[in-house]
Amino acid sequence: MRLCACMGTILHIIHPCGFLWKDDAFRRTGMDYRDHVDLIQHTSWDSFCELMAEHKHRLTLLTTKTETAYTAHRFTDGDVLIMGRESAGVPDTVHHHVDARITIPMSGQTRSLNVINAASMVLGEALRQTGHI
Repeated sequence: MRLCACMGTILHIIHPCGFLWKDDAFRRTGMDYRDHVDLIQHTSWDSFCELMAEHKHRLTLLTTKTETAYTAHRFTDGDVLIMGRESAGVPDTVHHHVDARITIPMSGQTRSLNVINAASMVLGEALRQTGHI
C-alpha cells in the first residue's frame, strides 16, 4: 500500500488475499497510506482478469519460475505487475494467464527477496522505462 501511494500507482487487491483486509485495522497500526492510495478490490481472479482485458492491460508476473530478467522486459504504460505470496507465490493457473513472467536475477544459493523489495525494484524499473520517474 505504501509503495503504490508513494509512487502514484493503482493498488489492486484480489480476494481472497491471504490476510484480513480491514481499513480500521490498517489505521490502528499506522498504515495511514490507505487514504493516499488508489485502491481497487476484486472479488476474484476472474473479475480482476475481466477488468484487465476490458482495458487491454498487460499482466506481468514477478516469479522465480522464469529466466527472463525484469531488466530485459520492455514495460509499457498500463502494464500491471502481479505478485503472489512470499511463501507460495501464485497458483499455476495465474502463470498460464499472464502475458509475461519476469524475475530478479540473484547471486548464489538464495531463493528470493521479500515481496515488497521485489515489487519496489521492478516498479522502479517499469516507471523508469515508461518515463514516469
